[in-house]
Amino acid sequence: MRQVDLHTHSNKSDGSYSPAELVDYAIAKGLSAVALTDHDTIDGLAEAVHHAEALSRSGQPSIEVVPGIEFSTKYESQDVHIVGLYIAYDSPVFTDKLQQFIDSRTGRNIKMCNKLREAGIDITYDKLQEKNPDAVITRAHYASYLFEKGYVKSRQEAFAQYLGDHTKYFVPREKVTPAQAVSLILQAEGIPVLAHPPLYHMGNERLDKLVSSLKDAGLMGIEALYSTYTGQDERDMLKLASKYDLLLSGGSDFHGANKPKLDLGVGYGRLFVPEEFLDNIKKRMWANRAGEARD
Repeated sequence: MRQVDLHTHSNKSDGSYSPAELVDYAIAKGLSAVALTDHDTIDGLAEAVHHAEALSRSGQPSIEVVPGIEFSTKYESQDVHIVGLYIAYDSPVFTDKLQQFIDSRTGRNIKMCNKLREAGIDITYDKLQEKNPDAVITRAHYASYLFEKGYVKSRQEAFAQYLGDHTKYFVPREKVTPAQAVSLILQAEGIPVLAHPPLYHMGNERLDKLVSSLKDAGLMGIEALYSTYTGQDERDMLKLASKYDLLLSGGSDFHGANKPKLDLGVGYGRLFVPEEFLDNIKKRMWANRAGEARD
């Protein structure tokens, strides 16, 4: 059985590959499909989809590109990520609400730059944008800037000293809730998936409560396979999926050079997301759209 990767990032958020380069690399890795799920942006989806289509038309090896997104949300003061797969990313309702989300991130970034300047760092939001054109600016971009300008000796130090949640320079931004992200993905005819739950370190009872509430909101899937999961993590995710009748998804969370030891498709070496996962997701997606058409 061939493999897929349903969680990746390009340089439109905090990855290092362009969307087209990501598609080419996925083909070279022998994947049958790749989902581009950049943080809070759809800016790379058209490039990835059209590049794959152009390769197919020219008779070259190609791949299925799954249009996606990864929303950063807040649940009881905890960061929780919701992935949307097969989103209708050109839907006006979806793009209008997404723009509101992006605007809140921009305001937060300007405030963070102001705080860092007060600490003697030569940084502005405009400079970050110039260095990362067309990208949604994240803290990973700040870390690279501080490292390259010599303010810190590593990106890890940048987070420890300047960018972490508990530093005096950090500015939280208004985030949507996980349920709101699920609703937005459903409005875009997509499949909402709870991303990498073990990374939240919630404990079984609290995680079960979150999954139950999101199932009621329309959650359809959960990441059962992920680059850093242990065997126990995988078993726990399979139990949750069975309990709440959720589709199985999985991915590497590939960021290119920004996570240098984590590779597309295989994560840290043992990851294998079977094509069967995507087949089941597609069946649900087409069934949902057929039901909406009948309505």
